[in-house]
Amino acid sequence: MDLILNRADYLQVGVTSQKTMKLLPSSRHRGTQKVVIGDQDGVVMCFGMKKGEAGAVFKTLPGQKISRLELGGVLNTPQEKIFIAAGSEIRGFTKRGKQFLSFETNLTESIKAMYISGSDLFLSASYIYNHYCDCKDQHYYLSGDKINDVICLPVERIPRITPILACQDRVLRVLQGSDVIYETEVPGPPTVLALYNGNGGDSGEDLLFGTSDGKLGLIQITPSKPIHKWEIRNGKKRGGILCIDSFDIVGDGVKDLLVGRDDGMVEVYGFGNSNEPILRFDQMLSESVTSIQGGCVGKDGYDEVVVSTYSGWVTGLTTEPTHKESGPGEELKIKQEMQNKISSLRNELEHLQYKVLQERENYQQSSQSSKAKSIVPSFSINDKFTLNKDDASYSLILEVQTAIDYVLIQSDVPIDLLDVEKNSAVVSFTNCDSESNDNFLLATYRCQANMTRLELKIRSIEGQYGTLQAYVTPRIQPKTCQVRQYPIKPLSLHQRTHFIDHNRPMNTLTLTGQFSFAEVHSWVVFCLPEVPEKPPAGESVTFYFQNTFLDTQLESIYRKGQGVFKSDNISTISILKDVLSKEATKRKINLNISYEINEVSIKHTLKLIHPKLEYQLLLAKKVQLIDALKELQVHEGNTNFLIPEYRCILEEADRLQEEYKKQPAHLERLYGMITDLFIDKFKFKGTNVKTKVPLLLEILDNYDQNALIAFFDAACSV
Repeated sequence: MDLILNRADYLQVGVTSQKTMKLLPSSRHRGTQKVVIGDQDGVVMCFGMKKGEAGAVFKTLPGQKISRLELGGVLNTPQEKIFIAAGSEIRGFTKRGKQFLSFETNLTESIKAMYISGSDLFLSASYIYNHYCDCKDQHYYLSGDKINDVICLPVERIPRITPILACQDRVLRVLQGSDVIYETEVPGPPTVLALYNGNGGDSGEDLLFGTSDGKLGLIQITPSKPIHKWEIRNGKKRGGILCIDSFDIVGDGVKDLLVGRDDGMVEVYGFGNSNEPILRFDQMLSESVTSIQGGCVGKDGYDEVVVSTYSGWVTGLTTEPTHKESGPGEELKIKQEMQNKISSLRNELEHLQYKVLQERENYQQSSQSSKAKSIVPSFSINDKFTLNKDDASYSLILEVQTAIDYVLIQSDVPIDLLDVEKNSAVVSFTNCDSESNDNFLLATYRCQANMTRLELKIRSIEGQYGTLQAYVTPRIQPKTCQVRQYPIKPLSLHQRTHFIDHNRPMNTLTLTGQFSFAEVHSWVVFCLPEVPEKPPAGESVTFYFQNTFLDTQLESIYRKGQGVFKSDNISTISILKDVLSKEATKRKINLNISYEINEVSIKHTLKLIHPKLEYQLLLAKKVQLIDALKELQVHEGNTNFLIPEYRCILEEADRLQEEYKKQPAHLERLYGMITDLFIDKFKFKGTNVKTKVPLLLEILDNYDQNALIAFFDAACSV
């Protein structure tokens, strides 16, 4: 079934955070609803549409940045009380804008997530969760990793209070009081939670989750264990999910799933006869979607998907047709409405131009005054730097509230910039002198007009660490720039996981010395991504990691005075040994380092590299043949004389070249890993085998797995 929705932009407020827009319930069935939205200027605005124009119901004065907005009220009645979280304070407003609550919580950090159910208030800061009832503190929990969202199963349907925390370490934590009943792993860092169908589904226990790498899933939270029902993988490589709602936009009596992503994609999933969702509609907006709601805003009787975007636009995707069948008198009426709208827009434009001139004059006067201080225009940047498991690359997403002019990327560590299909910016590279000033990359992305979002992909080399910097310059006057810094960690391609294969051949690195638990934790944070900045509760901690490129694994167990690291890749152990001893030396801490090397792990790692290396060598060979085969085709006039293998290469020439182009230096990267493995193996034995590297590269150029393993074994006798 095709779903046709037409876009209508209603108005723009300030920059918005995730989940800060809601639709107030209407007293009439399919009657128009008011929209309430909070922005980062601290303004709460409620508006409704009348004759195609947005009219304010109320608007508050600016204040602290609003991080969340939820609706509440007495259970089983219309939820029309408005609650906002700003800093560590909760404020409540009636639907008319009268403030009835100002509650200063005991949280020392700003509130990041909020959920309201009757008189129960569930809040979380970065690591702390609090449950309040009638503004009285009830329960508290300190999480081991950052909390991204919080929700509670519907207490009107389930005779227990069951809060669920979505945590950055790919885990949903199910609570009872101040204790965790159980944890369940999800396929990515969960960014948003929502009750299925808005009420928890048939059981009241069904929970939807969206992840930062774009996966969507449904899980049943029973009292004793989780039941995973379905999961949608992000096959189209779309953005992370920021908001979810349930609403019957199709009108078939079954609620559809509305999904908003951080790349601007809006999706509608229907169910039909199946229990798993089917994509029925999608539309790309130019900036990330921070909130999504189903309802009726523009005109009575026409349902729509209402979204708010990062820069504050409130937009409707409505079922109202753009071209209506007109009767005898309707055409004149529509023409008059259009003329009135054009006239209104012209007046608004003239007013804005006048205000811009006034502000420009004020700025000139204030900047030329003898008492003038430097006035730099401020602008907001929404950035995200995440590791993609699928292709072992990092995504850097930069989003600005106004159009971007250009972005300068600088790195003091060797990295590769990969092509991104969504990226229409023009890139230019500057030659760098890495030997004298540690500057390995300098690239400028010049953005097209009105481009507010830029996505880049980079691939790093493990063992080489430093800082990536992005200098962002928007199209505003006077010219100004903001710098963002992103650490490239020594084991940058490792990702947190919760289970590893303990049967693999492991190499062990053991550290002992006079260091505290906090100190050894800070070293692990320095070396590995996705580790919480604060040391977890308890006397010791165990973290598991998986290398996204090679699928090797790492186990780290540490406490005060001792750290034990185990990996099936000897190069991982070598990098850790070098970096940890360097960090300890900086702090003037004496380390006792011991290690156990498992010879079987070398062969094991080479076998993991083998399919990737074989595939890349074959791909490179095919790409090299394409030009020669095309010449033969032109010369002979057809390809009938070619063997099937060569005909197949010609047929797939475009795909092969595109794939090869997307993976620059992929083969060199694999050669580098095998070379490092060879050097590291003998480094632990106290032998320098760098003179044998040219011979190793010769074997790789004429690659045979058995010959390579034989070379590694033969070198033992050196």
